[in-house]
Amino acid sequence: MLKGIPPIFSPELIKILMEMGHGDEICIADGNFPSRTYGKRVVRMDGHNIPEILSAVLDFFPLDSFYEAPVILMAVPTEILPEPEIWKTYHEIIVKSDEGKAFKAFKHIDSSAFYKRAEKCYAVIASSEQTLGANIILRKGII
Repeated sequence: MLKGIPPIFSPELIKILMEMGHGDEICIADGNFPSRTYGKRVVRMDGHNIPEILSAVLDFFPLDSFYEAPVILMAVPTEILPEPEIWKTYHEIIVKSDEGKAFKAFKHIDSSAFYKRAEKCYAVIASSEQTLGANIILRKGII
């Protein structure tokens, strides 16, 4: 054990966050996302939801303040589904984090574009999140 490291972090996740450089992206995926299909590296965080993972990651992960949208969400068809409530939770977590100053607005991209973007991510974190439309991508900034 180490001091100050969230107990939900695995050694693999710490290593990945440390390896990532400026402009690299990480996807935190819901339980329905095909993580193994689209992730180069997949970190399983079974039993954890995205808000708790996002909150823990943002304690260590600087958002890219040089990029117009360092936080990307997978758009949902609003004619079928309402805007996911979890997006409000994400907003609160991001603004509350020290890096909230880098956050201007979410960028929403359709599911096919999101899958292509996730394929290029440095890693995908596979959560047990059950909320539809909960997938999120973070772009790493500098310290």
